[in-house]
Amino acid sequence: MFGLEKKDARLLLLVIGLTLFAPFILNPFPEGSALAQFNAGYPDLMQRFVIFGIFAIGFNILFGLTGYLSFGHAAFLGVGSYAAVWMFKLLSMNVIPAIMLSVVISGLFALLIGFVSLRRSGIYFSILTLAFAQMMFALAYSVLTPITGGETGLQLALDDPRILGASQTPGGNIPVPGLFGLEMRDSFDLVVGSWVFTFNAGYYFCAVIMLLAFYLAIRIFRSPFGMMLRAIKSNQQRLNYTGLSPRPYTLAAFVISGMYAGLAGGLMASMDPLAGAERMFWTASGEVVLMTILGGAGTLIGPVLGAGIIKYMENILSKINSDILHSWFAFLPDGLEDFVVTIMYPFIGKGWHLTLGIIFMLVVIFLPGGLVEGGQRMGRLLRRKKADDDTKSSSTEPAE
Repeated sequence: MFGLEKKDARLLLLVIGLTLFAPFILNPFPEGSALAQFNAGYPDLMQRFVIFGIFAIGFNILFGLTGYLSFGHAAFLGVGSYAAVWMFKLLSMNVIPAIMLSVVISGLFALLIGFVSLRRSGIYFSILTLAFAQMMFALAYSVLTPITGGETGLQLALDDPRILGASQTPGGNIPVPGLFGLEMRDSFDLVVGSWVFTFNAGYYFCAVIMLLAFYLAIRIFRSPFGMMLRAIKSNQQRLNYTGLSPRPYTLAAFVISGMYAGLAGGLMASMDPLAGAERMFWTASGEVVLMTILGGAGTLIGPVLGAGIIKYMENILSKINSDILHSWFAFLPDGLEDFVVTIMYPFIGKGWHLTLGIIFMLVVIFLPGGLVEGGQRMGRLLRRKKADDDTKSSSTEPAE
């Protein structure tokens, strides 16, 4: 199916199902209930899930397959965003040309940076990528302000010289990104009892792009090219002894990974036509590293899971404040209620990074393969238990 092995096809179908039914899966609690705080089925967050999933999938092609750890991948995310916004300003508000330009420009930047950085390996490669990213951040923030908008960011304006579209709507507003007349912000709400499910055009557009990116990643993982990247990660010196140079393969992986990041940046600008230098900062590069390791570096679905968990915590857990905690534990005696809230408060709200750090620490210590390894262990445990039960049920006692 789709030219994939049965196992990979099942995984792809699982991701398709989760993506299509995300508005239902991410809204398990009815509106107005105390647990509605944990619903994540609103368009902005669902778009972030799939966009950062693309970012993490691309990073995993480099880090998961070759072992080269880049600390500057957010530079390509920012370049993709700037390219998309400039396309909106100069050509049209159609998202397709903007995304195509984002991928191409990010690929060219990745080719240049990778050509220099891949002369070194290990921590030296990581520091070089970090240095390039910080230089690009500094250029975007304070030097190339006519192109990047500086600290305020690059935004659309009413006087943009848009060649294939109007500079402003009949109402005097700035046009919004769309796809052949379908605006990315268009949504449809389905009310079922106390539940409200939102189906957003922008989310499903991003979801289709993510599914195509995920399918391409599967093909790369299972291709001879992917096997060469694994060989580089396993023992690059032994590969040199065979007469094969690993550098063209690592450079190709770096460029593909950068193009994935540019695609994610272009989609971010397509959902919200704004590009800022903060998307290039080193913390954004560190975030994608956390996503990949948390989900499972070198696995197919792991980076997507890691991206979803971190973005969920960033947008849901960070909104829980002391008032919400007091409402949850109001049934407790006053002294005990205050004690519980005092204990829990440092781990939510502005302190959600502390919770993320604890989770990341536990995963690294006990699940080096990430959450995917945890799922595999549980699967093996359940299969072993089922096999033991079948053995016991099939055994017969001797007659007396």
